[in-house]
Amino acid sequence: MIRPVKLFLFAVQFLTRLPVGSVSGAPADLLGEASVFFPLVGLLVAAGGVALNHLLSPWLGRNILVILVLLYFVLFTGGLHEDGLADTADGFGGGWRKDQILTIMRDSRIGSFGATAIVFSILARYVCLQSLNERAFDQFLVAGQVLNRWTALPLGFLLRSAREDDGQGARVAEKVSRLSLILGTAMTVVIVGLALGREAVWILCAVMAVTTLAGVYFWRRIGGVTGDCMGATNQVVEVTVYFMGALLR
Repeated sequence: MIRPVKLFLFAVQFLTRLPVGSVSGAPADLLGEASVFFPLVGLLVAAGGVALNHLLSPWLGRNILVILVLLYFVLFTGGLHEDGLADTADGFGGGWRKDQILTIMRDSRIGSFGATAIVFSILARYVCLQSLNERAFDQFLVAGQVLNRWTALPLGFLLRSAREDDGQGARVAEKVSRLSLILGTAMTVVIVGLALGREAVWILCAVMAVTTLAGVYFWRRIGGVTGDCMGATNQVVEVTVYFMGALLR
């Protein structure tokens, strides 16, 4: 199999529930290299949401449609990023020292901070998306799904793993090469630019600011990043894109 295709399929396998059996035996350390295709996986995820929008909008009201699209995102990705958001909210909300934060984040049980974070994330996405018309809905859906997955590239390039043992974050942290960062970012800018036109400038600036603040916060609190931190950043950036869409439209 051609290596770029293998890397793309590995990224699809990691970020979605799509069965990609041809790369089931790929080594774990391949994830950092495959991260260059995370934005393209975001585009794939967004394509399903756009399809639902066009198929169902003649029959359903905007409110119900948005709920179905958000449900599709959760089912298609297995709630991967929502889980990261909940764990991160619990960890940073309930712990003060690095060891406390990391221990809480690894606990499979969800706490009050995590539950609250998920509720606000879904509510914010719902409110912002339902305010958009059909065309803007498609545009910002694509931008949101591509940009939220792009965040793993700068975080993985700039920050080390906060854990000494293996974890999902350790598979990406300091494993993203400069070339992957450049190519993945260029790919993201092109897709978002085509989707949003001139408005892409404002969205890109907002997303870069949020990602930078998240990275600085993680570095100051736990000295690096974890997979849950990347998932949480993913969710916050997605909300940021939709909020900007509601603000600009």
